[in-house]
Amino acid sequence: MTPAPAAAGRNTKSAVEGSRLGPKGFQAAGIACGIKATEGAKDLALIYSQAPAKVAGLFTTNRVKAAPVLATRRKVRRGICQALIVNSGNANACTGEQGLQDAEAMAHLTAGALHLPPQHVLVSSTGVIGHPLPMERIEQGIPSLVARLSPLGFPDAAEAIMTTDTRPKIITEKVAVDGDEITILGMAKGAGMIRPQLATMLAFLLTDARVATEALSDLLHEGARSTFHRITIDGDTSTNDMLLLMANGEASKRALHAQDRRFRPFQEALFKVMDHLALAIVRDGEGRTKVVKICVRGGKNSRAAERLAFRVAHSPLVKTAFFGQDPNWGRIMAAMGDAGIAFDPRKVSIFFDDIIVVEHGVHAPGAGEAQQRRVLQQEEFTVTIDLHAGSAEASILTTDLSTDYVRINASYRT
Repeated sequence: MTPAPAAAGRNTKSAVEGSRLGPKGFQAAGIACGIKATEGAKDLALIYSQAPAKVAGLFTTNRVKAAPVLATRRKVRRGICQALIVNSGNANACTGEQGLQDAEAMAHLTAGALHLPPQHVLVSSTGVIGHPLPMERIEQGIPSLVARLSPLGFPDAAEAIMTTDTRPKIITEKVAVDGDEITILGMAKGAGMIRPQLATMLAFLLTDARVATEALSDLLHEGARSTFHRITIDGDTSTNDMLLLMANGEASKRALHAQDRRFRPFQEALFKVMDHLALAIVRDGEGRTKVVKICVRGGKNSRAAERLAFRVAHSPLVKTAFFGQDPNWGRIMAAMGDAGIAFDPRKVSIFFDDIIVVEHGVHAPGAGEAQQRRVLQQEEFTVTIDLHAGSAEASILTTDLSTDYVRINASYRT
């Protein structure tokens, strides 16, 4: 029996270096306007499409929603946008009526500077909850932000949306569709408060493809299910989570439809971008020293397998064992038993990469602890759990839980 392969992915640094030029018709900028306490830290970003773009979005399911989430969700329902302004350092969440007014003011100020209708300007924020936005600084920064718009401005924008992230997360993919070269650019921020609840962070996907309106939202939902919805760092859901997909059609002659043979290459390229960003978020998890793929297979149905995988991935005891490189598989069994899913413990097998550690629910004969520790000493590895109850499976990417995670979050506001 061969377990799933260890977690793997592309090099984030090279992706950033190759992502300076965005899709046709899109420009971006990022500046420091004094929202963050760190002097000179970029904290205001702008993405602009020279032509109106179709847009689809996914938003946090947390009942406590930030003002920009409420404002942008309403505008996304119209399906058209042309600009997105994002600030970091302040979430504009739990700020009452003033927060809603400030979110709308950000859109109006940006619209005025770009000569756009305010309803075509989306707003996003990330940072500390409960503090009013420093609107005077934002208002002063917007003209400079607009002046810096450039097709080469995406790395600056990706840096400006960061909070506890240690590096920007940005990637481009190009795909030929019916003689047209289509570009897809994705950028994201996220290192903590990561859990799959429609979105898991801020992530913005831009393409110059012409996509049928009905296909755009379906693409976003389907792609998120296998990428952003399959990662977790600490099991917490932010008040500001937002995932947007904008398509301005500047590189396409004909619209792509789901039933069209031309649709598949574009879909694969888009999902590749989403997968890269999801993995980059996990790899940049706050204080993480490990990236761990939890693979549950042999389940009766995929929903049960996913629930079990998430229960193991969220367990503080399992995650601290990963940090300590302690092959304490008993913590995995205990977490599984608390998932509310029926399974027979006597049938369970557990692997660390290709090393079997549990067979028929008990310690596997000949499973040497030294071998197990060598697997857990790696930066990335896979834990495979086989229930031997069916053919369904699910995989989740998670991290360990380190002392640095505690330190970062204990001093987040200071």
